[in-house]
Amino acid sequence: MADSYTPPVTGTGVKATIQRIGGHLAGMIMPNIGAFIAWGLITALFIPTGWLPNETLAKMVGPIISTLLPILIAYTGGRMVHGQRGAVVGAVAVMGVVVGTDSPMFLGAMIIGPLTALILKYVDKFTEQRTKAGFEMLVDNFSAGIVGGAMAVVGMFGIGPIVQTVTTAAGNAVSWLIGHNLLPVASVLIEPAKVLFLNNAINHGVLGPLGVAQAAETGKSILFMLESNPGPGLGLLLAYLLFGPRELRPSTPAAMIIHFFGGIHEIYFPYVLMKPRLILAVIAGGAAGVFTFMVTGAGLVATPSPGSVFAYIAVTPKGGWLGSSLGILVATAVSFAVAAILLGFGRGEKKDEPEGSQEAAPETAPETATETATETATAPANREA
Repeated sequence: MADSYTPPVTGTGVKATIQRIGGHLAGMIMPNIGAFIAWGLITALFIPTGWLPNETLAKMVGPIISTLLPILIAYTGGRMVHGQRGAVVGAVAVMGVVVGTDSPMFLGAMIIGPLTALILKYVDKFTEQRTKAGFEMLVDNFSAGIVGGAMAVVGMFGIGPIVQTVTTAAGNAVSWLIGHNLLPVASVLIEPAKVLFLNNAINHGVLGPLGVAQAAETGKSILFMLESNPGPGLGLLLAYLLFGPRELRPSTPAAMIIHFFGGIHEIYFPYVLMKPRLILAVIAGGAAGVFTFMVTGAGLVATPSPGSVFAYIAVTPKGGWLGSSLGILVATAVSFAVAAILLGFGRGEKKDEPEGSQEAAPETAPETATETATETATAPANREA
């Protein structure tokens, strides 16, 4: 399922392994994007600072973010590993993580869902050869119940607190960056991790829960904008369109549409991996966008999922469109400028043209050789004449 959302990964190196992990994380998030959009719209509309404040309808915001979304993620992750049985035990196990912690446990759901399904998969392999005919349903149901219940306990007292500690540490680091006006520095970590397909883990597992807590206090949060800004990727693709390898240029317009309007950032990751030095372009674009968001006081009321310009508009609070739009434009411009410089403004492509003309020279050589041979053959006849 993960392969549906990320390019196929080949090789066995460290980078390939990280990309496969990122692909599985994307496979847990992408099928549930509709639920994230629903939560974002409900939040943007009905919270006290929303477009249509409604205290009754706003009560849905908390349960969706803290319970429904982690269950959906764990359910999907379990299904990826062990089908429907894995999905069920993953959903059961994640309840321990949800109940045992206060913050939204997206990252915990990404861990416990597939892990519980994997354990059940091995249990099923052990029991299927040892179960007598007629007892299959009994054994299957009890094994799933035991594994799911046991992992729920492990999630409550083990995985949940660990993830909570990690999230708290990340929150303290972000708070330190904000307090020292160094939040743009976060792009140095976020952008390379995104390119390795860890964008969903960062956005939904770390920044999302932190943003929810901040938005609950102030009505909006800049943390929702750190990873999801489509500007850096758009600038990179624009540079590829104008100055990139000629064989790749025709593919970039479609990639830009999918990325900017569709919000599927994974579409531009391979372009960076083909020329790793371009990671500097998206880092610079991301940092410039974050700096602009800070200067303008921009923030969103929920995670823009997927990270498209339409999602940004949907979860932007009243009066905040200028800051959000400006941050995207600045990030695009800076990323484009840096990528264009790193691509040499297409000079590398121009240098290839003389080489092509040199390669074409041998094609005309046979004609020259034929003419010479004809002249040589007719020379004796002329002399005889």
